[in-house]
Amino acid sequence: MRPSAYERHRALLQEVVRALAAGECRRPFTEATGQDAADAGMRSTRTAAKVFGSLLGRPFDLDQPGETGRVATESSPYGIGMGIGYPSCDPAALVAAAERATAGWRAAGPYQRAGLAVEILRRLNTRSHELALAVHHTTGQPLEAALRAAGPPAQDRALEAVAQAFAESERVPADLLWGGTRGSGEPVEMRGTCTLVPRGVSLLIGCPDFPLWNGYPGLFASLVTGNPVIVAPHPRAVLPLAITVRVARQVLAEAGHSPDIVALAVAEPEQRLHRRLATDPAVRIVDFTGSARFADWLEQNARQAVVFAHRTGLNAVIVDSTDDYRGLVRGLAHALCRCSGMVRTTPQNILVPTGGIATDEGPRSLRDFGADLGEAMDRLLGHPARVARLLGAIVGDEVRAGLAQAARQGTVVHASGALRHPDHPGVDVRSPLLVRLGARDERIYAREWPGPVSFLVGTDSTAHSLALFRGTVGRHGALYAAVHSTDPLVLAVAEAAALDAGVHLVQNLAEDFPADPSSAGADLPTAGAHFVTGRFRVVRSRRQVAAVATPAAGSEQVLVPDVGSAVALVDV
Repeated sequence: MRPSAYERHRALLQEVVRALAAGECRRPFTEATGQDAADAGMRSTRTAAKVFGSLLGRPFDLDQPGETGRVATESSPYGIGMGIGYPSCDPAALVAAAERATAGWRAAGPYQRAGLAVEILRRLNTRSHELALAVHHTTGQPLEAALRAAGPPAQDRALEAVAQAFAESERVPADLLWGGTRGSGEPVEMRGTCTLVPRGVSLLIGCPDFPLWNGYPGLFASLVTGNPVIVAPHPRAVLPLAITVRVARQVLAEAGHSPDIVALAVAEPEQRLHRRLATDPAVRIVDFTGSARFADWLEQNARQAVVFAHRTGLNAVIVDSTDDYRGLVRGLAHALCRCSGMVRTTPQNILVPTGGIATDEGPRSLRDFGADLGEAMDRLLGHPARVARLLGAIVGDEVRAGLAQAARQGTVVHASGALRHPDHPGVDVRSPLLVRLGARDERIYAREWPGPVSFLVGTDSTAHSLALFRGTVGRHGALYAAVHSTDPLVLAVAEAAALDAGVHLVQNLAEDFPADPSSAGADLPTAGAHFVTGRFRVVRSRRQVAAVATPAAGSEQVLVPDVGSAVALVDV
């Protein structure tokens, strides 16, 4: 008899659960390198390119309910024709099919759901290079960066979500035994069951720049907690999530479940499909990573749902002093260039006292710092191979418009210029724009700017920088902040400000400047355990029994609270 998906993946799942409980970081897919990766079935780049090419210019079949036609919304900034026709389905039909699939998926239980989730990830892992090409050609990311954002690191990130959801599900006991007394003193005994009940249909709204990295945590957390998921990609970046949905539907169907537990929703941008689905009464969970403006809209309008909105916001760097000035400048230049400013941790606002900073090379004024940072970016992008590796292609007219508008807002420290891509000469590749502003220009730097736009903001002092950071990020959100200082007091105040603002903080990281300042599951703790527990309820069913059951030999009893009983006992 073929073992279940849970039995096949139990060791891996339990290993990651234990690591999370211990505060350790385990990345099984990333760690499977070299021959191990080949043995696991990782496709070569050449094979992946052939498979990717076979998808172009053809219908992308999913056999979903309510299909009304085909829609093609993507174009590659690298010049290849996409022409992939995705099924356009009636949103009401997708929601109704997801609702019909809910009961069976709930009945599968957390063990089977977690096992199938890991099986989906294992199969996605064998298609990592194909997924990377899909991300590369839809988001404009450099291929190497696309492999990180779509391959093993993204799969490890999803696996952490699976493990956390599974661990929370295991906390719910199946069988309960209550013991207490009535008001008259008569003993009362009750037995019952405890069931994890999913909230309902979950909606994943994909982002255009990192569709898998940002989308996988919510997708897999919802699946493991029993919620069917409708995946609604951004019109510019459909293919990576479409491949994910196809793999998930195949795994579910092979296991005897309805494939409609996972479905793809695609439409032309003017149809506003995301807003229609997000406000559907049957949609009870919404996941979104992206602009604060749309996140605010979701929280104000999708009132029937639990909204997990992760704002990219105003990432900030606070510079006070450093004992590694060259490393700081090189690391910051690299952070501004990476993926043409599309990385979620790209700094937008660099807060520096106008009077300058203390460094191991002597005092550096604000102008000196800006000039050194601009020169570091020029050196970094002086070689065509580094241009191809670091910068991505510009995707979307809003990025081009943002670059032009931002350049008019202040003193341009480093202009955004067109660069030649060595492999794709006709691609729109541009260096980052750095503009110097004053602290009074808050109307400019206290809004999100798309693409490679950053501001060097002169402040009265480091204390002023910290106050601006606390105020702007507190109002508009951010993913992270960085602080550079040799003063322990400044570091302590910055940490308190980051806690108040609810953002990640990195301290004195120079050339080791992170692409993402935390682990693969960085987004899970930002919402706390609620990121998982908010996706289900616990429902109890109980009945009175004639006498108190005697616990079996060797069993353990724990006390649990219950309304109307003095003591509640559970056999575990």
